[in-house]
Amino acid sequence: MRHTCIATYRCYDDKADFHKKAVSIAVGLTVGSWTELPEAKKKEMERHLGQVVQVTEHPTTESNERYADIQIAYPDVNFSRDIPALLVTVFGKLSMDGKIKLMDMDLSEDFLSAFPGPKFGIEGIRSLLGVHDRPLLMSIFKSVIGHDLDGLREQFYQQALGGVDLIKDDEILFENPLTPIERRVQVCMDAAKQAEQQTGKKLLYAVNLTGPTSKLAVQARKAIDAGANALLFNVLSYGFDVLHELSSDSSINIPIAAHPALAGAFYPSQHYGIAAPLLLGKLMRIAGADLSLFPSPYGSVVMPKEENMGIRDALLSDKLSLRTTMPVPSAGIHPGLVPLILRDFGREVVVNAGGGVHGHPQGAAAGGRAFNQAIDATLQGISLQEYAVTHLELHAAIDIWGVRS
Repeated sequence: MRHTCIATYRCYDDKADFHKKAVSIAVGLTVGSWTELPEAKKKEMERHLGQVVQVTEHPTTESNERYADIQIAYPDVNFSRDIPALLVTVFGKLSMDGKIKLMDMDLSEDFLSAFPGPKFGIEGIRSLLGVHDRPLLMSIFKSVIGHDLDGLREQFYQQALGGVDLIKDDEILFENPLTPIERRVQVCMDAAKQAEQQTGKKLLYAVNLTGPTSKLAVQARKAIDAGANALLFNVLSYGFDVLHELSSDSSINIPIAAHPALAGAFYPSQHYGIAAPLLLGKLMRIAGADLSLFPSPYGSVVMPKEENMGIRDALLSDKLSLRTTMPVPSAGIHPGLVPLILRDFGREVVVNAGGGVHGHPQGAAAGGRAFNQAIDATLQGISLQEYAVTHLELHAAIDIWGVRS
């Protein structure tokens, strides 16, 4: 049996013969033409020919357009074992051919063998933190631009006092004279140690890795030498292969959190792009993200819940023989959303908040404590309103943001 990648597309067309369309994709994206080839050439080219696996037509209704799900098998021999080659093969030219969306890819074990996946994964991150029995809590720098090192350190320290497990840079914090990455790491990790003396909790600081692509690995090693214990990376700006290179580098021995910046250019359309569970789930995990951030279905940048659950499943599924990646639903998260997050994601999730921490009326430290109280209450099966009676930080948070059910 040939080693193949099976790509699944959703194709919209009011008049097309979807079976003919599938054949044109299978041939056009592999050998280019078939019927015009002489028989001798066909024998030579057959191992490169794409094959239609399945075409499932969906009936037209008053509220839906006519569409079909098309599966095409692409021989691995056609492309090198890297994600850019794979994406160009299965969707490069096709992405510009009308209303068609790449929904999923099933990859061969031979292809996947080139990808070690997450270096730490969920269990590795939990081991670094010494936390194995609850969801994790992350806080985000808000704001970051224009702060000097003293201002950034104080903001970090206040977040850390709230008992968070992770703190991440904002994705828009780039290398700059006020807070260069080496000095930023040094002062923030110093603040982390100071806070740990009061909270008793370790934390990971995901410092934003930026700069020219050719210098990213050097920049990462600078951060590690300065004491960095995690990285944040804008994967879609640089490409999945850059994440793969960084995560596979033995000298970059800290977890990498993948930020979804630019993802909105790919997944939201019904008719075009790449489906969110593939883009922010499966491909992030294969490329080596230890944590994957994505818009939640609850907050300010809303993703449909079905797509969120698809990302969750792709990051946690045992169908891939890779370490699992920690889901991080994000954007507009406040303590009153914690029961929903834990209901939908269980304990393998990072509760991630920016304004929900910094916007607390008693300050960022109280904001972190409010989130921890919300997590504790939910794990104990106690309503947030009841728990807030004896937990003042949670009470203040509920007064501002309420509780979603």
